[in-house]
Amino acid sequence: MAAPVEVCHVACCANRVGGGVVSWGQRGVLAFGSCCDVILYEPAARRVVAVFRGHTDRVNCVRWVRRRDGAVETQLISGGSDKQLILWEWNGMGTWNIQLAKSIPLKGHTEAVCAVDAVYQSDESDLNLLVASAASDSTVRIWSWQGSEVKCLQILQFGNGFVMDVCLSFLPGSNVPILACGGDDCKINLFIQQDGQFQKTLILPGHEDCIRSIEWAVCGEDLFLASCAQDCLIRIWKVCTKLKQFPETEDDSIRLKENVFTVKDTVTTYAITLESVLAGHENWVYAVHWQPSFFKDGSMQQPMRILSASMDKTVILWAPDEESGVWLEEVRVGEVGGNTLGFFDCQFSPDGSMIVAHAFHGALHLWKQTAVNKKEWTPEVMISGHFNSVEDVKWDPEGEFIISVGSDQTTRLFAPWKRKHETEVTWHEIARPQVHGYDMRCLAMIGRFQFVSGADEKVLRVFRAPKNFVENFSNITGIPMGTLRYHQSPGLPEGATVPALGLSNKAVFEGDMAIQPVEDEETFNTISNQYPEIHFQPLILTEPPPEDHLLQHTLWPEIQKLYGHGYEIFCVACNNSNTVIASACKLFLETGIGHCGRNKTHQSQDQFSVAVHTQTKLQLFTIESFGLVIGHQIASILLLAVGTKRSLFGASVTYLGLLNGICWIQSSLVQQCWMLEILLRQLVSAMCLLLMEDTLLQ
Repeated sequence: MAAPVEVCHVACCANRVGGGVVSWGQRGVLAFGSCCDVILYEPAARRVVAVFRGHTDRVNCVRWVRRRDGAVETQLISGGSDKQLILWEWNGMGTWNIQLAKSIPLKGHTEAVCAVDAVYQSDESDLNLLVASAASDSTVRIWSWQGSEVKCLQILQFGNGFVMDVCLSFLPGSNVPILACGGDDCKINLFIQQDGQFQKTLILPGHEDCIRSIEWAVCGEDLFLASCAQDCLIRIWKVCTKLKQFPETEDDSIRLKENVFTVKDTVTTYAITLESVLAGHENWVYAVHWQPSFFKDGSMQQPMRILSASMDKTVILWAPDEESGVWLEEVRVGEVGGNTLGFFDCQFSPDGSMIVAHAFHGALHLWKQTAVNKKEWTPEVMISGHFNSVEDVKWDPEGEFIISVGSDQTTRLFAPWKRKHETEVTWHEIARPQVHGYDMRCLAMIGRFQFVSGADEKVLRVFRAPKNFVENFSNITGIPMGTLRYHQSPGLPEGATVPALGLSNKAVFEGDMAIQPVEDEETFNTISNQYPEIHFQPLILTEPPPEDHLLQHTLWPEIQKLYGHGYEIFCVACNNSNTVIASACKLFLETGIGHCGRNKTHQSQDQFSVAVHTQTKLQLFTIESFGLVIGHQIASILLLAVGTKRSLFGASVTYLGLLNGICWIQSSLVQQCWMLEILLRQLVSAMCLLLMEDTLLQ
């Protein structure tokens, strides 16, 4: 009977797209797009509960379909670059998982889908669901879903324009749907459904650059619309009935301009006015969201708070002043330092006690409101992972952690978090040893807390864990320091930092972190004091670090570079005894051998060259090397290679096909070398006949 296998950790992050790829549901489940999948993550439990796979290209937008009565959502909709929408329906039993969810594709767009929204046209979930989607084909499609039937009701054409966000709601005091579309024309287009068709009713000007996000909120008998744009501003609009807005008076008081419209077949007239303009961000504002409404005292209550995310590396929580009613900045959180470029999106938790932000590099930041001070928000542990393809992953020699590299130019280390008085163990990213300037391609563990990595450059870089990491590793994983026996090494640095315009992690020792006293304000205002060279600050952690700490304070110092390759490296491996490193590069495939013994020196020992005309991935499988152990004199060296041309050859043979793999022969086979030689000769003869046949056929 096969042993049961279960997933204990998923490392991923949100896709690098504009706002809309993250959505937080009433059940407390955070949904976001990661590559071609939709990830469901529970921040409270710190675990991934489900992975929905149905898209064939990148997921660009995800949205929970909220119930009008505030009940838990049972449907989720996503759109991707595969030109389709997928409606995920849950049967309401148990937890969200791919086995209990039914997927319904909505196809029709001719380009990538970039925004989506959906509303129920009744409090009953089995009634008609209205869906609006925007795509790069300059259209907005209106879909209707009822039961198992899905159909496209209408296609709104925008010519050469591009709609970046859509949002659906209902006019105050009615069931008449209203659709807001914001795009690159700097205007908000409002469509009202009349006679079963959406008709353009009003255009709201005001923004001076592309509109990135819009969202409706129902507050009592009024409807509010929040919008943000690349002009760094947020605008709040108010929709209400004409009789309630601006009663007729005979005075000459100053009033805001109102846009009035009437819905067909009704006597109700509606007015839209600009409620407020919020200026606080210093760069493009990518997302704006209202705090979710909740059911209380028999009705839905809408908190008057909004959250905005910007490329100025900040997320701002806005709320109106209790006395004057003027919208003011209440809380500002964000990133400080690091190689980041701001935020794409943000979301409130269902109760408003937590906020999550989606950073430019895909990282998800989580902040929680403290119980003592409501204006203080602290960072929390959040799921993390590579935001681009993972190129290589290796286990620690002791099996206590894993380390990976990706084309997002980072090296990441994941380890189990063992909490006291809790039996559940969860895995988290606890260090980012290398943040490089080239895409990472490969790595190999060469000892306890030591590894060598290769990127799209000609140099291999060797790293060793600093003292601060080992201490935090012990605290988080629960492994005693005495068992690690690593912190006792003399001369161990505290951490590492990357100099300005540099690619090498520079070791930081205890004496380098001495704080220089600031004598006066003039001295503090000098550039050297505002931007110190040493950014690393050691911290003792008992839980996985947040994203801000991972970016700057978990680097490992680079202890050596290995030169020799003439082209970009894409594969490296080390033998089991951690004495030999083998590496390979693109195009002219050179397998270089380096020694990494206890003397901590790495020297180039030998080199084998194989001409490869196709750039491809090479995987080195290392056992104990035969003919490549330093100091041994062995007459013959056997290099095995298997490729598409079905040939097997010695090290001196030029191979012209697609090379798929190389491995070292185990040293125990030395005594059987004569048998291998006979077998090799027979195989080469057979392969030569096949090659001759291929040549004749060509």
